[in-house]
Amino acid sequence: MDYSAIGKHIRAERKRLGLSQEELAEMVNISAVHMSHIETGYTKLSLPVLVDLACALGVRTDDLIFDKDTLGKDELLEEITLELDSCSKEQLLALRQILSSSKEAIQKYLER
Repeated sequence: MDYSAIGKHIRAERKRLGLSQEELAEMVNISAVHMSHIETGYTKLSLPVLVDLACALGVRTDDLIFDKDTLGKDELLEEITLELDSCSKEQLLALRQILSSSKEAIQKYLER
């Protein structure tokens, strides 16, 4: 397991939410020093801490362990489905149009 990569994913999610290391550490009941060591890959984190961090950050543990670029088609579809589940009907209609237009533009770009 690449603990340095996991730490980078945790740091990216923490920053996306605008949290400090201290704030996130407090949310999962660990020390700020331990949080820093996790983010730098200096220490291995336990499964319970990983789960607590994922919950606090509002992501799945898989999001912290794996690079999104290495996900297979099924995993990507699952992630997209999870995102869409929380959308309103109006948002889904707009996203359907955006997706259709984007897919068309990508296809034209790839044909060059």
